[in-house]
Amino acid sequence: MRTGRLFVVAGPSGAGKGTLIAELLKRYPKSRLSVSATTRKPRPGEKDGVHYFFLDKGEFRRRAEAGEFLEWAEVHGNLYGTPRRQVEEWMDRGYDVILEIDVQGAGQVRERMPEAVTVFVQPPSLEVLEERLRRRGTENEEQMRERLRNADRESLEKDKFHYVVVNDELHRAVSELCAIYEKESRRLDG
Repeated sequence: MRTGRLFVVAGPSGAGKGTLIAELLKRYPKSRLSVSATTRKPRPGEKDGVHYFFLDKGEFRRRAEAGEFLEWAEVHGNLYGTPRRQVEEWMDRGYDVILEIDVQGAGQVRERMPEAVTVFVQPPSLEVLEERLRRRGTENEEQMRERLRNADRESLEKDKFHYVVVNDELHRAVSELCAIYEKESRRLDG
């Protein structure tokens, strides 16, 4: 049985990573989305263990110090991390695992697992990103400014990724992400 592969999908908050990944997961039954841990409060409709593992800061730091995260970082004032055990178990069972993480975390994964395929999802412009974030309605004005500043800074990191997908038109961006997945799956199958 083959070992699964690790795909990292990163980019600014609001770039559409989750939407693109959801479409990819529908098409490829041998792929799994890793559920991240976070210290941020759940948004309406989010469920613990489904969307995130919601932890308090003390528990998160204890797990980080114990080496239980593949990567972790502080983003927008909250801690986020990828539980290592779930990713390793799925890969050992032959599933391809997709991480939807921030740019800082992607850098840590590149260092620890250089064989991981990395994809940067970029919005077509900061103006479009701001519009998407406002439509989402989950950030106050101060948080909005912080996310836009971070997005500008994170975009400078895109050259460190294997691929860049500009999420300007959903159908095209999904097709591009799926093409990357298929290409890398064939390449890694040897």
